[in-house]
This record gives sequence, structure tokens and C-alpha cells, in this order.
Amino acid sequence: MTINRRTLLAAVLGLAVSAHAFAKDPKDIVIGTSAGPYADQIKLGIKPILEKQGYKVKLVEFNDYIQPNFALAEGALDANVFQHIIYLNKFASEHKLALTDLVTIPTAPIAIYSRKHRALTEVKAGSTVALPNDPTNQARALVLLDQLGWIKLKANIDPIRASDKDIATNIRQIKLLPLEAAQLPRALDDADFAFVNGNYALASGLKLTDALAAEKISPNYINRVAVRTADKDKQFAKDIAAAYRSREFLEITNKHFAGYAKPDYQLAFTAKAAK
Repeated sequence: MTINRRTLLAAVLGLAVSAHAFAKDPKDIVIGTSAGPYADQIKLGIKPILEKQGYKVKLVEFNDYIQPNFALAEGALDANVFQHIIYLNKFASEHKLALTDLVTIPTAPIAIYSRKHRALTEVKAGSTVALPNDPTNQARALVLLDQLGWIKLKANIDPIRASDKDIATNIRQIKLLPLEAAQLPRALDDADFAFVNGNYALASGLKLTDALAAEKISPNYINRVAVRTADKDKQFAKDIAAAYRSREFLEITNKHFAGYAKPDYQLAFTAKAAK
């Protein structure tokens, strides 16, 4: 990464990167996230838990999936919360960033919405379907389209790497419109249908219950906290993970984030309480 980019990141975040990375108070934590539900999870649940332990927590919200990982690698953030393991590993590998996942979190599914149609049965030849243009989330949308019977994917493809080149048959003769994930809620004004990631759906005012169909999230697509690899065993990282794994945060999840796919540790709490 160039010096100009490093300077720009520091200016945008309002932080002195070098000072934060090497001379910061160990009780100061800066967490980056996408605007919407994952920021709300931190505000409502994680930040209060950490502040009870004496931490000062600053939240920085981003409007894309690119800058949070660069900002974390640069040292402008101590952790970020917005991505699943496939995206994290691919991004870190391509850009040679030493980033590691820390803990999984409650995750809103990617789903298909429409402002023009009330049911999926209203699809017809020529219907426009907007979907994410990044490879991992586009694969999720294509798999769901295959499950709906709108397209047929080639046999024996890897579902986490499916692309438009893997479409064997466009059964419903739909027109696919790949767009930036953040633009998909606005695409609902023009497209017949649009796939929208859960965080962007909720941030735009959509409800998870408004979806015409939603994926059943696989472990590959459960979102998680990421940190620099060198920080994974530091106390602040352990405390962030413990805050997410706490019963206190489970109560926040149940109260404010109904409909989210819960990580294993929350499912274990819930199952134990049901006995």
C-alpha cells in the first residue's frame, strides 16, 4: 500500500495510524464495521460489555467492503466486523494482509426482495434480477436462484465459487444485473427483484421478514470479527471474543436481532436453556 493511501486512510478515520498502532492505550479499542445491524450489535451489546471492563471503544462505520480490511491491516483499527470467512481469506490472500478471524457473530442472511412484485411466482422472461458483483456474495445469490428453479447451475460446481459462467440453463430467462452490494437496496426501484445482503437490507429500512426468499446460511457465510494475526492472542482480542460469547450478548441478540442466524455458541446456550 502506498504512503498516499496510508495518509488518506488516517485522514478519513480521523486517526494517527502510527500513534494508534504503536503508542495507544491498551484499553482503547477501535472497531470498524459496515453501517447497519453489525454496528448496532456493537453499540447495543459489545461496547457496553467492554466498557464495563474499563475499555474505551470507538466505532468507525464504512460504506464498502474494501476499506475495513486495509484499515485493520494498517493499524487504524483493532478489529473489524462485517465479513464471512471466505471473503476474509480471499481478500487477505490477494492483498497479502496478515488478518485472522476471531469469533463468529449473529448474521442476517442474503435474501431476494422486490418492490414491484408480491411473490416469486410473478417472475417472467425478461425479469431483471440485481445481485452482488463480488464473487462470494454473487455465488450465494446464484445458488439460491438455482434452488428457486430460475436457473440451473452446472453439475458438480463448487457452490461457494459459482459465477454466471456456471449457469447451464437460464430457465426463467431472467436478466442478471451485477451491482455493488451497497447499491442493491436502491436497485429495487428499477429491477424486478434484487438480492440484498442482510446488513444493507436493514440499513436501508427493509425488514428481514420483507424478503420473498432467504438463504439458509452455511457456516461459510456466518460473519465474524477479524483482527490482525499478531493480535489474536492479545487480551483485548480475547475480551472482544468473550463479549460476543456472553449470555448478556445473547439476550441482546434475542431482543433486537430476531431472525438472524445465530453462531454455534449462542445455539448451545439456547439449547441448554430449553432443557
